[in-house]
Amino acid sequence: MIALILLRTLRRDIARYNQLENSDDAQEEYGWKLIHGDVFRAPHKGMLLSVFVGSGTQVLIMTLVTLVFACFGFLSPANRGALMTCAMFLYVCLGTTAGYVSSRLYKMMGGDRWKANVLLTALLCPGIVFAIFFVLNLVLWGKGSSAAVPFTTLLALLGLWFGISVPLTFLGAYFGFKRQPLENPVRVNQIPRQIPDQTLYTKPLPGVLMGGILPFGCIFIQLYFILNSLWAHQTYYMFGFLFLVFLILSVTCSETAVLLSYFHLCAEDYRWWWRSFITSGMTAGYLLIYCIHYFFTKLDISGADSAFIYFGYTLIMVFLVWLLTGTIGFLAAYWFVRKVYGSIKVD
Repeated sequence: MIALILLRTLRRDIARYNQLENSDDAQEEYGWKLIHGDVFRAPHKGMLLSVFVGSGTQVLIMTLVTLVFACFGFLSPANRGALMTCAMFLYVCLGTTAGYVSSRLYKMMGGDRWKANVLLTALLCPGIVFAIFFVLNLVLWGKGSSAAVPFTTLLALLGLWFGISVPLTFLGAYFGFKRQPLENPVRVNQIPRQIPDQTLYTKPLPGVLMGGILPFGCIFIQLYFILNSLWAHQTYYMFGFLFLVFLILSVTCSETAVLLSYFHLCAEDYRWWWRSFITSGMTAGYLLIYCIHYFFTKLDISGADSAFIYFGYTLIMVFLVWLLTGTIGFLAAYWFVRKVYGSIKVD
């Protein structure tokens, strides 16, 4: 319903703008067409955004393929390690995708520090996850827990990271930088346009807070069963329904990012790059709040060490969901902006 309403509104806007362009009377531009010379201006910290989008694409494809395998019965729910092993293997092999997407986006922004871009893509996000996991493993070692990962397994993980994932990331970045940069449908003005004062609902914080509610509402019921599977020793079997929820989450993140980006563009605010990523990524913020609620209301965990381990693994999950949902929202908003500004006539 939201997509249909937005589509009708866009068609009316595009027809009106093109009609004004063909008319002989010179009229001042208004609305989102007014900022056509700034809408593709490179954002602040564009390299970091490209790194997050590249890593998020890696997580997105890994999640999609893993759920497909689980739906077709290749991964048995009784074998609790099969799902994680498959996801780990796919993540390592998809380093090429992360390097390619990150390099293409960074080159489109006009960046020339390709070495820093490749290194950050290969090391930043996996390094954050590995650092949290290593600290948690140190706590388990200190307690003498049997759940601690052996040192040889950590070395094997490092070998997969630096021996396979990092070279594949460099390979993908090589092909990405070798290709011609993406051409935007409109040119960027040399002098940035001043952004007018914004109303309450177009300011960053209210938009981000509203943008994460709808995607989280699609997953919070399944999230309860997933957390029970992780912490209450229950087996999760509903992979088919989980795949459907994942598709609904992707569509909801896309529509939310596109809708709020359209509101900001109509308000003559062209800073949609980071905002589209953070808006849909706010789903992870509500996920963190729900995990805290689950800890205090559903679990009976005593001891600071056990609580530290719970919140440590929760941070890893929240960070990966932030990359996943933020990337979905950004790619949808980027496709939307390119389509919209490619449909109007600009001098």
